[in-house]
Amino acid sequence: MNVKSLRKQRIKYTIRKKVSGSAQSPRLAVFRSNTDIYAQLIDDSKGLTIASASSREAGINEVKDNKVAKAVLVGKKIAELAKGAGIESVVFDRGGYLYH
Repeated sequence: MNVKSLRKQRIKYTIRKKVSGSAQSPRLAVFRSNTDIYAQLIDDSKGLTIASASSREAGINEVKDNKVAKAVLVGKKIAELAKGAGIESVVFDRGGYLYH
């Protein structure tokens, strides 16, 4: 591994130590690739994924738009899945990406 990926991995582990999700307030983990975006609601106490959404899903993948517009659709999808599961608040896990 190169220095840049090791630094990102260290940042990611530091965030994971501080951020933990529960059944009432799960962890919202976000992963961005060069082409797609993925979001998961994770209950760390049980170690299971409650809900997930990605830009590769059938309803979102057909939209021929830029990555930002697809990210908005993924956010709306994960929000409606969370509401359906009775979740009102989440803990955001930025996964080493900058948040500003």
